[in-house]
Amino acid sequence: MRVQRTGAALAAVFTWATCVAATAQTSTTPLRLSLDEAIRLAAERNPRLWAAREQLSIAESDVRTAGQRPNPVFELSSEGLGGPAGLGRSGLFDRQELLLRVDHTLETGGRRRWRTEAAGHQMEAARAEARDQARLLRLDVQRTYSQLVLARAEVEATQASLEEIDKVLALNRIRLDQGEISGGEYRRLEVERLRFVDETLSAELAARSVRSALLALIGETRLDLPVEPTDTLDHCQTLQPAAGEPGALRAAALAARADVEAARQERARAESGVRLQQALRLPSVTAGLGYHRDFGEGGLAFGVSVPIPVFDRNRGEIARAHAEQRLADHRLSAIETAVALEVQQAFDRLETSRRRVEYIEREYLRSARQSRDIVLAAYRAGAADLVDYLDAQRAYREAQRTRNRALYDCRVNQFELDAATGGGAPPSGVPAARIDGGSR
Repeated sequence: MRVQRTGAALAAVFTWATCVAATAQTSTTPLRLSLDEAIRLAAERNPRLWAAREQLSIAESDVRTAGQRPNPVFELSSEGLGGPAGLGRSGLFDRQELLLRVDHTLETGGRRRWRTEAAGHQMEAARAEARDQARLLRLDVQRTYSQLVLARAEVEATQASLEEIDKVLALNRIRLDQGEISGGEYRRLEVERLRFVDETLSAELAARSVRSALLALIGETRLDLPVEPTDTLDHCQTLQPAAGEPGALRAAALAARADVEAARQERARAESGVRLQQALRLPSVTAGLGYHRDFGEGGLAFGVSVPIPVFDRNRGEIARAHAEQRLADHRLSAIETAVALEVQQAFDRLETSRRRVEYIEREYLRSARQSRDIVLAAYRAGAADLVDYLDAQRAYREAQRTRNRALYDCRVNQFELDAATGGGAPPSGVPAARIDGGSR
């Protein structure tokens, strides 16, 4: 029976290793993933970004359509064609009234210009929106990647605590056999170990969930791929302080943010739309030139067609265009206010999180570690009871969690401030055209 169990275990290990090897061969995502690599993969494969690029392609098609001129119209008409009895006495063209004519509509008021200009602003707005989607996607990847780093740190911390509990259990087993402690105290420590196991399993589940979310962001189809981050939470301590004061950062954000640029292009498009609707009040002129043959007599034919503007049929569209212009102005103002608020709040969060990390590293974590070590040494020497040791161990574990969370907040707040100010260049190897909707 033992041989069978051993064989089954070896088979299970072999199957797992084979699956991991197959996954590594079929997937282009590296199992050791850096943050820059994750951002690059997301820029290449995320469907949300490709959707924004397709919107840009649609806008480019609208520009080409807006610049086209009306096609000429060919007209052929015949009247008075005689019956078969009369065809023998004269030719076919002499027995009818024939008209060959080509008409062409001349757009007035600069309609084509304003139509093309409005479509051009719409295309630039779509381009800016694609860049803004890239900015938001980059921030999502940074947040999720940092969550994975935090989850892995939590797993390592809980595993370290579990190993420490196992060492104490081994020591207490010897002390129990020697009669130095009671069985109740040993059982209580075993129960406490179950809590550590539960925390470890919960941390591992959280890490797997965040890992799947990161794989979805970078466009990986295998959401169970066992990727691991190469960054650590301590990397937050090497981040440079934010350059400049909040006022300078707000000005930089208003100049660099793609969503602000998109709103400005929408406002310019609305202004061109007003001019276009005003130009549509003027009637277009249709000129025609052709050949007219009237029962044997032929000559050139010329005509001009101009609608009589008795009723202003474009008054409602002009009012609508003015309303869209005012709406674009209000939206631009609202976006500028929201961007300024976002920058200010991100700056305040980053400054607070940095001070929090410094305090935890300097005071809280060090004191909790020293307290745990002192109580552990006293417990091993028999000078402290189990309750004191467990309290000290819980306090140190909570201090580790608080530190990891503070480092995570500091790291994410730095990313949020960079995103709020419109910063964050594309990762190495990814041209800017692939970020804002260039060709594949």
